[in-house]
Amino acid sequence: MINDETSASKDATYELESARPFSQSLIWDLNRAYYHNHGIDAWGQGLVPHQVTSNSKVGKTYAEIIFGFLKDLAFKGHVTETVYVLELGAGHGRLAYHTIKHLEKLTQQIQVQLPPYCYILSDIAEKNLEFFSSHHQLQQYFSDGRLDVAYFDMVESDTIALRKSGKVIHRNELNQPLLVLANYLFDSIPIELFHVHEGRMSNIALSLNSSVDPQQVTVEELLKNISLEYHADLQTTPYYDEPILNDILSSYKQLLNHSFVLFPVTSLRALENLKDLSTKGTVILTMDKGHHLIHDLEHTAAPVMQTHGSISFNVNFNALGQHCERLGGKAWFPARSTFNLTAGCLLYIEDVDSYTDAKLAYQRYVDDFGPDELISLKKYSFKHYLELTIDELLGFMRLSAYDSTVFLKLLPSLKQSLSTITYNERYRVEQTLNEVWDMYFNITEPEDIAFEIGGVLYQLAYYKEALTYFTKSEYLFGVTPDVYYNRILCYYQLRQDELFINTLRDAKAAFPSFKNFDQLSKLDLTAK
Repeated sequence: MINDETSASKDATYELESARPFSQSLIWDLNRAYYHNHGIDAWGQGLVPHQVTSNSKVGKTYAEIIFGFLKDLAFKGHVTETVYVLELGAGHGRLAYHTIKHLEKLTQQIQVQLPPYCYILSDIAEKNLEFFSSHHQLQQYFSDGRLDVAYFDMVESDTIALRKSGKVIHRNELNQPLLVLANYLFDSIPIELFHVHEGRMSNIALSLNSSVDPQQVTVEELLKNISLEYHADLQTTPYYDEPILNDILSSYKQLLNHSFVLFPVTSLRALENLKDLSTKGTVILTMDKGHHLIHDLEHTAAPVMQTHGSISFNVNFNALGQHCERLGGKAWFPARSTFNLTAGCLLYIEDVDSYTDAKLAYQRYVDDFGPDELISLKKYSFKHYLELTIDELLGFMRLSAYDSTVFLKLLPSLKQSLSTITYNERYRVEQTLNEVWDMYFNITEPEDIAFEIGGVLYQLAYYKEALTYFTKSEYLFGVTPDVYYNRILCYYQLRQDELFINTLRDAKAAFPSFKNFDQLSKLDLTAK
């Protein structure tokens, strides 16, 4: 027995489950139940982190690679049939929005005829699919056919039923390669665990205990208080029914000397299912924490279950790459930094080397400088954000592709800089704020981005523009006394006296206890 010393409690009093194969453990059912129960709130309320792999920079990276594939297909003369981009486990939809926004900008700048594309938001949680379907920021893309919604189980589903267009995509029906986004996904679906030691391999079973009564707590609380116990048994051969899975697993007895090996059995079966959805093959774009180089898998200890509302483990990208290349495809993985996450591309297509624009996009937006490097810079900048000058703040927001979370983190420093801002800097700040809003996708988070942008614009004397953002804030969060107050100040600065008087009257009636309105009543409307 191997105890997981990092678990919540060593003195667990409730046995949840006796030893079972790792991929059949109760933790996966609990994880799935967590997402089904919470829906969009898992991300909107900050319960599950998503910013690392679902920010504007990541969306731009995917968009550039997809754009490369579209250009390659155009060069081949394949411009009539639609290219489908299927996002698995789309969750909150923010990544899709970022990707489409960046892809839209790219496709509008090229004079070459490209094949049409349709991005499919898929999930297995109905709450998430309903959120996508009704989201006001997505409606324009639904209406012109660039976006659709579908229930899709990546292991079991053999068709893709599009809910907006009504089209059903059957296996081997597509005549363009299917592009699949598996973003922040492979780390939270069932895996197996093995231990390699000097040419011998053991399979590791998992038993679960809890320090809290499982009948008295939520799924989220239960996951926080689970302790893991690992049980090793010598592996029997072959372990799986599928020869390719056994081949990949057996390779680690030669490649590794002493290590625990997370084996992504569900992910590999998903790849088997996905690769034949199109007659022209499938390309998997993926990003997650984990490793693809074999030396990074050597001497790894028993895995730690990372709990963040839901649960996750590191991804064995080496196994995913082996699967692709054993079937005649090619795997692209970073040639340099993977300190924080790995961005990979698995190409189950013929004539891989002819996709030169896609390859160049991968090299430029992953290898030259990609999301992994940006994370390292963000960590440094967030530690020292109050020391950043206005040009450094604007430069970093531009580097992040105007990501809204980066904006919120740097906002205190930006506000601090406004008192000494130059006219040229003032103009650049206004430009930057508009770009941040353009890339913002609302997932019911408590932070009011529109209100914050409006406040900065007001301080810069962009009163008309500030009023626009306060109106957006009201649309998203409803009428509040603070929004009323700021709108009235804008009317005062713009010399819109009738609106000032009428809105102040309405504000006092709606929020009679808000004393700051009395200050507005004292303003001199005749002042110049």
